Amino acid sequence: MKNPNQPVIVAGLRTPFLDSGGAYAPLMTYQLAAESLSAVVERTGVDTGSIGLVTMGTVLHEIETSNVAREAMLTAGLPANIPAYTTSMAGLSASVGFANLCDMIALGRIQAGLAGGVESFSDIPIRYAQPVRRAAMKLRQDSSARNVLSVLSGFRPKDLLPEMPKGTDFTTKMTMGQCTEKMVRKFKVSREACDDFTVRSHRLAIAAQKAGYFNDMVSPVVLKQSGVTVTDDNTPRASCTAESVARLKPIFDRQQGVVTAAGSSRFTDGSAALLVMSAQAAKAQGLVPMAEVVDYQLAAVNDLNSEMLLGPAVSIPALLKRNGLRMSDIDVWELHEAFAAQILVNRACLADPRYADEYHGGDAPGELPIDRLNTWGGSLALGNPFAATGIRLLTTAAHRLNRESGRWAVVSSCAGGGLGAAILLRIPG
Repeated sequence: MKNPNQPVIVAGLRTPFLDSGGAYAPLMTYQLAAESLSAVVERTGVDTGSIGLVTMGTVLHEIETSNVAREAMLTAGLPANIPAYTTSMAGLSASVGFANLCDMIALGRIQAGLAGGVESFSDIPIRYAQPVRRAAMKLRQDSSARNVLSVLSGFRPKDLLPEMPKGTDFTTKMTMGQCTEKMVRKFKVSREACDDFTVRSHRLAIAAQKAGYFNDMVSPVVLKQSGVTVTDDNTPRASCTAESVARLKPIFDRQQGVVTAAGSSRFTDGSAALLVMSAQAAKAQGLVPMAEVVDYQLAAVNDLNSEMLLGPAVSIPALLKRNGLRMSDIDVWELHEAFAAQILVNRACLADPRYADEYHGGDAPGELPIDRLNTWGGSLALGNPFAATGIRLLTTAAHRLNRESGRWAVVSSCAGGGLGAAILLRIPG
């Protein structure tokens, strides 16, 4: 064994991904997260006494379970003496938790851990406006009639309306769709190319479902309240055709835009989890690793206004260079499809010498090969339960490496705030 502390992915499982407002609506986020954690433990038979840490990424934080990792692992039946923490890095929330866990294994701090991600758009945190929140604190401190009248007299009718999460970037005040349209204007991709990529994602996801590729990655969820068992994703659309997509109007730039509803990943409910171990610990328990975790790169863009979702383009070149790899060496590419246009802009930037020189001071890696990219479909078809998506990408990449007899895989994603990450996997041996 070359490195007994080499972090390896042993198994990954996720719940079926469902459009928000569906069967998962009665569940709190921690309950949905517990489903994937318990599924991985049960499927692998891992000795839970060997698990040294649980991480769980999430973006939409539920205040009652602010450390959702802890509540989820306890609900999943894991021993209470396992520490757990929750990570938040926009769409990279689960990915950075996974990276932290791998570092701890590589350093010999722990021998095994679970990395997960969860999101529920069916139960988003809605709150009252700031004047109401402040008033509530004042009334809690002094509930006398005089103070109640004083506090209430300062209210305006609109203060009593609940505040929905805005869905905009805090710094730029733009939605991710608006940011994507700005990227399109700067780097030039066509509406036709976006439509083609959108249709491709749905077609490949449906083909992967029919071929049974998801069977080893998706664990059914039994909903005790309703008696319903959810077995499959309901997000891929057979009705997504070139003709149907072409009829859609742009939604963020109605005059010149290319981003349509179909070309945008949908808000989705779901969770996912990975069992990561040291090579030594996996061998000791008779568990066969699917992939080794070799390296990762976190990055961020220079210009939030016109480059918001260029995470892959700013993280992948540095990762490849540090490991002495070329674009052609990578057999499996799994990238988050926030928008069809976002993927196409990142492909263009990776092949652009001017952009490579600006960010990396060197040659452009080249155009990312479309025939190796998201060949089992992506977020456009499968949906985007924010933090769970990062774990889905890693799990899919590991399965594709084994099924396709590949050697190297790169998993990459953009994220709000102009952030990006790329993770390098390889087949053990």
